[in-house]
Amino acid sequence: MIDHYEQINGVRIHYLDRDGGPPPIVLLPGLSANAHAFDGLIAAGLSPRFRTIAPDLRGRGDSGKPDTGYTLEDHAADVLGLLDHLGIERATILGHSFGGLLTIYLAAHYPKRVSKIVLIDVALWIIDDTAKLIRVSLDRLTMVFPSADAYIGAIKSAPYLDGFWDPMVESYFRAEIKTNTDGTAQARTSAAAIEQVIQNISAVPWRELVTQIAAPSILINAPGPYGPPGAPAIVPAALARETAASIAGCRYVEVPGNHLSMVFGENAKHVVAAVTEFVSGAAAA
Repeated sequence: MIDHYEQINGVRIHYLDRDGGPPPIVLLPGLSANAHAFDGLIAAGLSPRFRTIAPDLRGRGDSGKPDTGYTLEDHAADVLGLLDHLGIERATILGHSFGGLLTIYLAAHYPKRVSKIVLIDVALWIIDDTAKLIRVSLDRLTMVFPSADAYIGAIKSAPYLDGFWDPMVESYFRAEIKTNTDGTAQARTSAAAIEQVIQNISAVPWRELVTQIAAPSILINAPGPYGPPGAPAIVPAALARETAASIAGCRYVEVPGNHLSMVFGENAKHVVAAVTEFVSGAAAA
């Protein structure tokens, strides 16, 4: 069994726990993503090389969805509570997109619990084109589809995917589907929760926080177009490099793909190679 549930800070948290070697790596998903967002990395060899623990953050996937409680501190408390439940004093934290911001928050505020950090396609700010792309991808959270297959069909044909698809991508999106009693389907993730998260992100002094990070760090960036050729990247290389440069000792690594495709298929192998080299290095505190 890799699926587990635990009451953390009054919220039922669903998480995937896969066996593997030390050190344990906690995988924090993106803004509206679920724990299966990392299945491509797992298939590419991240586990069983390492033990991996991937939660559905509150408001997402199969975790509880309280009406309020979506600050960075709320999310950080859930991660720490999960580590306490699992008896893990320190862990490597890997975060994708919003999960990367949460990783930064944890490393700055709780350095004794974080041994290393891996930031996947993260920048401390975004450009207008990127904000629009993110909004388009979030539209699915408020839509009701005739069936689960119709939900998948709509996602599969979305312009921002530009035809990129594989079985792991499909299983990731299927994990977010709630099928209603009448057969219709919609996202499990709460659109209201995501709106609260977005509002709370802007209240955090990110430029100050990154100066407080002492843990060894790496930032892995895929600046490919988020959609057809010519579309902007979610995290352009210049912004990713600037973010990495703002963290003492942070190494920048560029890999193929875009914000989504980088963690699936052949592209995921490049990410896993970079993560494995970094996490297995002797610099862990």
